[in-house]
Formats: sequence, C-alpha cells, structure tokens
Amino acid sequence: MAGPEPLIFEISGRGKSGVKLPEPDVPCQPLEELLPPDALRDELPLLPEVTEPEAVRHFVRLSALNYHVDKGLYPLGSCTMKYNPKVNEALARLPGFESLHPFQPERTVQGALQLMAELGAYLCEIAGLAGVSLQPAAGAHGELTGLMMIRAYHEHRGRPRKYVLVPDSAHGTNPASVTISGYEAVQVRSNEHGRVDLDDLRRKANEETAALMLTNPNTLGIFEVEVEEIRRILDSVGALFYMDGANLNALLGVVRPGDFGVDVLHFNLHKTFSTPHGGGGPGAGPVGVSERLVPFLPKPIVRKAEDGYHFDWHRPQSVGRVLAFWGHFLVMVRAYTYIRMLGPEGLRQIAETAVLNANYLLSRLRGAFDVPYSERPMHEFVLSGDRQKQKGVKTLDMAKRLLDLGFHAPTIYFPLIVHEALMVEPTETESKRTLDEFAEAMLQVAREAEEDPDRLRSAPQSTPVGRLDEARASRELNVRYEWGRAG
Repeated sequence: MAGPEPLIFEISGRGKSGVKLPEPDVPCQPLEELLPPDALRDELPLLPEVTEPEAVRHFVRLSALNYHVDKGLYPLGSCTMKYNPKVNEALARLPGFESLHPFQPERTVQGALQLMAELGAYLCEIAGLAGVSLQPAAGAHGELTGLMMIRAYHEHRGRPRKYVLVPDSAHGTNPASVTISGYEAVQVRSNEHGRVDLDDLRRKANEETAALMLTNPNTLGIFEVEVEEIRRILDSVGALFYMDGANLNALLGVVRPGDFGVDVLHFNLHKTFSTPHGGGGPGAGPVGVSERLVPFLPKPIVRKAEDGYHFDWHRPQSVGRVLAFWGHFLVMVRAYTYIRMLGPEGLRQIAETAVLNANYLLSRLRGAFDVPYSERPMHEFVLSGDRQKQKGVKTLDMAKRLLDLGFHAPTIYFPLIVHEALMVEPTETESKRTLDEFAEAMLQVAREAEEDPDRLRSAPQSTPVGRLDEARASRELNVRYEWGRAG
C-alpha cells in the first residue's frame, strides 16, 4: 500500500459492522433505569464503523510501520528497553491470572496472593530491604509513594522537614516527584568525574533535609562509589536515603542497595524485570523500604497465615492506598516468571552482560563522538554531539538520520548536564552482531556529519512520516479527529 496508512475514521462507512450480536436471552432493564440521567448521552458517539477484516488489516499495517523491541534494538538510555521473553507473556495469559477480578474473595485468589507475596520477598532479597509494596503503578508513582513514606516517617518523629536533595545527574522524574509530594527540591551538583560532589552535598544537607534521591548508577551510567560517605552525611543530619531504581539492571546479583544504607528504593518491573513497555504503559513501580519505614508502607500488603494468604489492612501508620486496587497484577506475573526462570545466577548474568555490552559499544564509538566523562560506565553511557554541532549538525539531526538506517535513536538531550547528549543503553539482550550493526550506523552518521551535513538536517527520508515540526506540534497540539473532515 503506497503512502501513509489512513485513519480508521477515513476507512469508516455508515452501516459497516464487524460483529452481529444475538438478541439477549435474559431480561434486560432499560439504560434509563440502570444509570442516572446525567450519565446518559443525548446521542450516540461518533465511532468508526468498519468490518472485521478492515479493522484487523488496519492495525496490522500500523504495527508493521511502528518500531518496537521485537523488530530491533531500542537503545534508549535509562529506559532499559530489553527484549521480553515470550514465556512471560504465556504465563500472564493463563486464565487463572488473566481473568481475575479485584473484588473476588480472598479464598478464590490464593494463587495470585501467593505470587504477590513471593514476588515481594524476592524483591526484598534482591535489594536487601525489609518490606515492599506492590501497589505503585509506575516508576514515578513509586517515587511519589516513597516520598509519602519519608514524610510520614519524619512527621511521626515530630519533624516534617522541608527539602529533598536531588543530584543534577538524577533520573528526570525525581524533581517533579519531590514537588508533587510537597517538598522543595535542592539540586546537588556533580564533580568532574560525573559523581555527586560531596562538598556540595555537605553544604546543602541540614536539619531541614528530609532525604536525598540518588540514582545509582546515575544517568551518566556511572556508579556512585562514595555511596557509604553519602550515607554518613545523611545520617549526620537525620535525613533518609532514597535510591531511584531506574538503573537497577546494572546491579542485579552484584550489589544490594539496602546493604549500603538505602532506606527507600522503587523497582521498575517493566524495565529491570522485563515487561514490554512504551506508549504509556503497562508499568509497575513497587517500593521497597528499610526496617524503620515498614510501618508506613501503603496498605494492604499480602501476608501469609496458617489458613492461607490474606490482605493485611490493619496498619495504623500506613500512608494508605496509592492505587484503586492492588497493583498492575499481570506485570507482576511477568516479573515473577522472569525472576523464577533466571534464578540468582541468571540475575547476576543480566547485570554483567549489560555492563559488558555498554562498554563494548562505547569502545567502538569513542573516537567518533565526544565522551564528556572519562570514568568507565556501567550499563549505559552518554556521548556528546558537540563535535558535530560545530559542523552545523545537531544531536536531533543525528537521531533522525538513525531512523533512515533502521535503528531507533538513543535518548537525546538528557541528562541535561551534557551538551548535545546521546544516552545509549543496549541492555543485556543484544548480541555482538546487533551491537556492531548499531555501531556501524552511528559511525556512518558521524562521517556524514562531516561530509554531507544536509543529509542529516533533512532526515528522515525513508520513514512513513518525514520530519515533523516539533515546535509547532507542541504549540498547536491536535489529536482529535473531526468527523466528516475528509468528506
């Protein structure tokens, strides 16, 4: 099919239908008796009317145009877009899991509750922490939940405090979570090695500091080796230690954050423990805590008793519920399967291979791009396009050109402390062959920036949609189809 795929509204035609339902064989009440008047529409919604083949073919064609992790490498730094084993999907689709309802009595969902209890125990063991809540729906939601518990802890001690310290190399959602939670964010700068500047941390940590939110490894991919001194500085002012778990993929089976004093850690199940993600979901951001924060965990949590598994609601110091029900359960099933399939040795191999892949790829690209920090990275690394910018080629241009060469671009312009940043995370699931293919594409882009910059500035040319006017799209956002626009 030539040209872009039309909207499903443009395929629509009045009277088309993909299904014919039989007449109901049970008594039905009129909608007017089931719903209040203000919940009823005055007229039917203008939904597309298509046949089943039209609907199926439309979405299959769209899926073929889309780039996804089953199609190729997704080197988005900090996102950990790894390939997702299909066995995880098979287990998540078991009817006994897939068809559960959150209002079912506990006695009818004992297997699900057991899975949740065991997953929580595994996460505690992996992180070296004392308790966990599986409720948070995503990483940023986990951050907010962790900060709520930090606030509850300080208020319980009679000192609510005002500030949360956030390094300039932290994960991007940290300052927003701090603000939403009612604290003020105070930035701590990085030193010349890309790590937290301890002198700046000492100056800014005081009796009004509630916590430090540290991403480790940080968004430069560099491990904060002075983490024990960071812990001592926080202890000296009575502050808590939050660790963003976005980059936990680099530490599995090697380092347990609880062992170096972390009080709160959120887990991105959809990153580290392999659930397909993107496009707004699905996700899950369980939060683990040290012993002193266990009383403040969201309720309920799953407990094992002599007569089976139960939700524990009797938690007087809890921050309460943070989600309508019990968490994104099918993401938990995938993570549980992943952990059980791999075991302790497999989890450690994930971290070791992720670090190896990142460092191999960096070794191939180091000469063609600026490397702002000389420290050896872990699972991801950050390049700078400053050299290419001097030739009139922006990082955005290089990212667009990669699309023509068959690769999704890395994360760009983040972290903010690196000019023209390209943040690359290959993950452990990519083979040397794939890494070499991506390296060759990156090297080609670097050469073209020198020899043919106009090609990059006009890229992409071979994708279904060419370069968009992103500034205009932000100012004039239009995501609503106007019925009848196409005639």
